[in-house]
Amino acid sequence: MSSTTAKSAFWLGLRAGAPFLLVVIPFAVLFGVVATEAGLNIAEVMGFSVLVIAGAAQFTAVQLMTENAPVWTVLAASLAVNLRMAMYSASLQPHLGSAPFWRRVFIAYTNFDQSYAVSILKYEEAPEWSVPRKTAYFFGAVSVIAPSWCAFTFVGAVTGEAIPDSLALDFAMPILFLAMVAPMLKTLAHLAAAIASVAFALLLAFLPSGIGLLFAALAAMAVGAEVERRMGRP
Repeated sequence: MSSTTAKSAFWLGLRAGAPFLLVVIPFAVLFGVVATEAGLNIAEVMGFSVLVIAGAAQFTAVQLMTENAPVWTVLAASLAVNLRMAMYSASLQPHLGSAPFWRRVFIAYTNFDQSYAVSILKYEEAPEWSVPRKTAYFFGAVSVIAPSWCAFTFVGAVTGEAIPDSLALDFAMPILFLAMVAPMLKTLAHLAAAIASVAFALLLAFLPSGIGLLFAALAAMAVGAEVERRMGRP
């Protein structure tokens, strides 16, 4: 594949990822505010966003830390919330698994909700794309999202007290996930999996933080797979 084609794929990915900034930015600012209010200093807050780079798990960990939960509970709950990344990785493997090792390392580091949602949609639309082009598209998507997540976490950490409560930055989380999921509901199996995930998440809401969501995700995958089986799809 020519470098021109790789470059065009990169810019396509960047343009596809850019709209997520509308919710990633307030979400990142909110985390910076919440984490500093929980007692973390700026270095600790930035360590969270740079090393973990997974918003839901970061919020889960900070919430449990403010409740003086044991360290093992914080780690287990955060891991449970982040186990969806393993599902993302399994889904991306047929598309990116043969990429060079250093690229796969970077993909694993930046494999979060937005980068996965943007990339898998494009890969399904363009199955003829080569691995280098798919890799370039993924890198384009994360090149705008990941730095913004870290930068605006810092903004929230240093200016948190100056942000009025009336802004209600917590609106960003539900909008973010709706924006990612809605375009992916293309078939009856997708819709059945989405409905099942909501139903099981509500039924299992009494479980410790993150555990119910993990079981709901597994149940949703089973429902989606069963619907596809009954429809005669592989």
